[in-house]
Amino acid sequence: MIISFRHKGLRLLYEKDSKRGVHPEHVKKLRRILSVLDQASSPEPLLQIPSLKAHPLSADQQGRWAVSVSGNWRVTFEFVGDDVELIDYEDYH
Repeated sequence: MIISFRHKGLRLLYEKDSKRGVHPEHVKKLRRILSVLDQASSPEPLLQIPSLKAHPLSADQQGRWAVSVSGNWRVTFEFVGDDVELIDYEDYH
C-alpha cells in the first residue's frame, strides 16, 4: 500500500487524478506504476513485469528501488514493511 510521496505531482496524480506536475506523455505509465505499487507488499510483483525494469538502487540510495518510466525518467521508492513510501519521480541519470 502506498503511504507517502516525495514528488508533489505524482501525489496529485494518485490522489486526485491531476496531471499537473508530471510529463503528459508519462501519465498512462505512471498510473500503471502507481496501481502496481499500491497493491505490492514487496519488490517481487514488480520484478514480474519486465517493462518496468525494476531494480534496487545502490550507494547513497541503498534500500530504495526504481522502475522505468521513459528514457532516464524513473519512479523511485522504498518498502517499509508491507508499505511503499517516499515515492519520487525523477530523472536520476
